[in-house]
Amino acid sequence: MNNRYLVSRSRFIAAAPEAVFEVLATPALHSVIDGSDTVKGAQPRGPERLALGARFGMEMKVGVDYKILNTVCEFEEGRRIAWRHFYGHVWRYLLEGATDDAGRRGTLVTEQWDARQVRGKSLLRLAGYLRRHPANLEKTLAKLENHLAGAGNASGPRP
Repeated sequence: MNNRYLVSRSRFIAAAPEAVFEVLATPALHSVIDGSDTVKGAQPRGPERLALGARFGMEMKVGVDYKILNTVCEFEEGRRIAWRHFYGHVWRYLLEGATDDAGRRGTLVTEQWDARQVRGKSLLRLAGYLRRHPANLEKTLAKLENHLAGAGNASGPRP
């Protein structure tokens, strides 16, 4: 299996893993933290909070508007969440309690775009996804951090 089709970025966020996970498990917040600027919002008939096997739709735009249905394929409360759509890409978040160099407690958040099981990988490369995704993941992690800091969650989960 070619690891070129697994793009991964990590960032320390000064928020408890539970607070970070709550954002990731809430489809309505995905457009707020999306670094690619392609996620426009959650479809209204989906779950408010994700769980293993949950199916949720997103309103998207890459040149044209479209909708995509995702299924949660990995779920460990407070530690791991991932979803896959029909073509097989997996968007995964791994959370680990951590302390930064300044002694602040928080979470090491790793976001992964995993296309190792996708057929037609050469199309992904030709379409530029392998070039764009590293920067998009970095932007998503920055937006996630900013959202948590702005929501007053930087020191821990909401009461």
